[in-house]
Amino acid sequence: MNLIPVKTPQLIKGIFPKYVWNMPEDQKIIYLTFDDGPTPEITHWTLDLLESYHAKATFFCIGNNIEKHPQTVQDILKSGHAVGNHSFDHPKGWQTNSAIYVEQVLKTQELINRQIENLNLQIPNSISKSPKLFRPPYGQIRPKQGKCLIDLGYKIIMWDVLPFDWKDSLSEEGCAQNVISNAGPGSIIVFHDSVKAAQLMKYALTKTLEHFSKKGYVFKSII
Repeated sequence: MNLIPVKTPQLIKGIFPKYVWNMPEDQKIIYLTFDDGPTPEITHWTLDLLESYHAKATFFCIGNNIEKHPQTVQDILKSGHAVGNHSFDHPKGWQTNSAIYVEQVLKTQELINRQIENLNLQIPNSISKSPKLFRPPYGQIRPKQGKCLIDLGYKIIMWDVLPFDWKDSLSEEGCAQNVISNAGPGSIIVFHDSVKAAQLMKYALTKTLEHFSKKGYVFKSII
C-alpha cells in the first residue's frame, strides 16, 4: 500500500497553496518532469525520446550530479528543456537544518547558472535567464524552508501525478497506467532519469507520450 497517492488530492494542494502542484488546466498540455539526474546514459535516452515527440520537459537536477556530468546538463539545455534545482545531495527536508537546506539549493543554483552562462557563450542569446524552480527531494520541505526559498524568488514545484517508477514491486504496465489513468490538462508528472527507475521510466514514458499525443496533448517545460 502506498502512503503517498499516485494522484495528489485537492486537500493537500489546498493546504500548501504557495507550492505549484499543477499548471493551468484550460489547455491540453502536460508537464513532464525528471528528478535525480543528470545520469548520462538514461538522460540522453530520455532526450532522444522526447525529441521524437517534439516534447519539452523540466529536469530537476541534483547538484553533485551536475558537477559530475556538466556536458549532460548542456545537452538538456541545448535541446530546449528547462533545468530545475533538486538540491545538492538529495537531503530529507524534515530532518535537515533549514540553513543547511537552503544553502544546498543556493549551491546547486550556482551550478545551474554556470551551465547556462557557458551555453550562452557557445550560442549567444540561446537562453535569456535561469528559471528558479525547486523541487524538494522526497517532497519533504519545512514551512520555514519553503518560505525562505519563495522569498528568494524560487517557485517550489511539486506534482499532480507520481508514476512510482522507482518502485521495484510495480509492473511496467502498472507504472504506465498510473500516469494514463490520472493525468490530464495541466498535470505535472514526476519521472526519474536515474539508474534505479530506468526500466519502469522508459516503458511508462514511452506509453505516456504515445497515449497523450494521440489525444492531442502537447508537452511543455515549466517556466
